[in-house]
Amino acid sequence: MIVVDTNIIAYLFISGNKTTLSQQLFQRDSNWIVPPLWRHEFLNVLATYVRHGGGNLGDAKSIWRQSIQFLAKQERDLNMPSALQLTTKFSISAYDAQFVALAQATTVPLITEDRQLLTLFPNQALSMNDFIAG
Repeated sequence: MIVVDTNIIAYLFISGNKTTLSQQLFQRDSNWIVPPLWRHEFLNVLATYVRHGGGNLGDAKSIWRQSIQFLAKQERDLNMPSALQLTTKFSISAYDAQFVALAQATTVPLITEDRQLLTLFPNQALSMNDFIAG
């Protein structure tokens, strides 16, 4: 089991330069968990995808349905005061803090490509490459 942030989800569902790597991650560990926040962030990713010509609205709706089907049962509630504490202690966004707090609460790795999180939480956060290689 691993926590994945929204960018990892986007890499899996939206074809791009990190899609193959995210597929390898999924093959290594397919039990992905996420905080409920992922839906809001991913919806924004899809909106940006359409606005910048990556795909059309129909494509985005299809990706949305696929991602919900895949992750809806993988959502986990978390202790929001813990996320708030992480936010203030490490000067990270409340959004990022929710992924870190979930990983800490479940004692599983957070898979992210966010350099700041990888630096601030070396015992919790791993890049896709590092997790796959491990």
